[in-house]
Amino acid sequence: EIAGKNLKMYFDFDTQENEAIEVQLAVSPVSQANALDNLKQEVGNLSFNQIKEKAQQDWNKELSRIVIKGSDTEKTNFYTAMYHTFINPTIYMDANGEYKGLDQNVHKADGFTNYTTFSLWDTYRALHPYFNIVQPKRNNDMVKSMMAHYDQFSMKMLPIWSHYANENWCMSGYHSVSVVSDAIIKGNYSGDTKAALLACVATANKRDYEGIGEYIDKGFIPAEKNGTSVSNTLEYAYDDWAIAQLAKHLGETEIYNQFIKRSENWRNVYDKSVGFMRPKLANGTFKKDFDALETHGQGFIEGNSWNYSFFIPHNPKGLIEAMGGKKKFGEKLDELFSMHLPDKFFADTEDITREGIIGGYVHGNEPAHHVAYLYNFADQAWKTQQQVRHILEMQYKATPDGLGGNDDTGQMSAWYILGSLGFYPVAPGSEDYSIGSPAVDHAILNLENGKTFEIEAINQSPKNVYVEK
Repeated sequence: EIAGKNLKMYFDFDTQENEAIEVQLAVSPVSQANALDNLKQEVGNLSFNQIKEKAQQDWNKELSRIVIKGSDTEKTNFYTAMYHTFINPTIYMDANGEYKGLDQNVHKADGFTNYTTFSLWDTYRALHPYFNIVQPKRNNDMVKSMMAHYDQFSMKMLPIWSHYANENWCMSGYHSVSVVSDAIIKGNYSGDTKAALLACVATANKRDYEGIGEYIDKGFIPAEKNGTSVSNTLEYAYDDWAIAQLAKHLGETEIYNQFIKRSENWRNVYDKSVGFMRPKLANGTFKKDFDALETHGQGFIEGNSWNYSFFIPHNPKGLIEAMGGKKKFGEKLDELFSMHLPDKFFADTEDITREGIIGGYVHGNEPAHHVAYLYNFADQAWKTQQQVRHILEMQYKATPDGLGGNDDTGQMSAWYILGSLGFYPVAPGSEDYSIGSPAVDHAILNLENGKTFEIEAINQSPKNVYVEK
């Protein structure tokens, strides 16, 4: 045992020329004894090559959950994406089930595998809904891990961004409620569903977190109070809808009525005179000096009003009506995908380069990941099919720099997989999926319940992207 600052270690082995040695290393979040026990249980007498072979077998088993037919490029993209989606969230416990909790005490996962690395602002959109299809048991454990986080947390909140025995408070929204709701509604949670709903409600009513008090009282977050007032308002509104769906599913009418009303708060930051979501002041007037292309200082996080103004995944019909009907809405989507976004508007935005942008649509950041599917709600499904295939082609390439942005713990890759299969969960918390344009010739999903789900895209090709029937 050693302690100090700027520690260094040096090991000298009595080896012959070209002789290879094996070193075993064990870690634990709890104790040295647990680290040694992990080494004994997980490695034992296995050699490096035996462990490598077992890892390859484990990965092949997981990657075989979906078997596709397509071009070599398509297969490279698809299985690379699957690999990415299964890296996170990560298991966080020792071989004996112990882990250090959010309260810094030692806990034991009873009847579930404890997970961490919940980048929820990204992953609630497609990664967790994807898990509900291909790895529902694992997603069940993730929701139970979120509930353990809630139980151990002095603030009594579900995770915002859970990272080992810490809450990182990264990004906005309380999107764990979307993951919890989606899992329960789709029948993939074996825990106490009423307790899960109450945890969602408690999280959404934490008045001193990121403007929630103002949001509850006014129906929006004033621009003076919060630098991401508009995006927070929009994301809370969606999350509240997800809570309402869970309450409805469980027969909790009072909670449903409360949160379905809150889910319409997006209307309070929509400025009909300009056709965009816009920062609003505490006195009820919209903030002056508004620029729909600007990312910074306009009330949004990692996005501009052009992308966030379409972030009403739970009520596309209401948004279409607010924007003047299906024809005008379709034209606005057309403009988003065809405009030129000058470099200055994303020069200082994390993870985004020109390669991650199509027109003004920023695929490399997540807020608009559902937007291509909104054409379906405007009776222009062929444009959804066209844009989805365009995004698949432009933003995902079988090259070292093939992703159009940070993978964000699997969200970008989950979008690719679902897009390639031909359907997408526009609003997790609903049992509905929106049809896109499958880019694989054929796919078989080997489900955990022993059934298979088969997709056949007849005559699809890079030039034949439209769905006839």
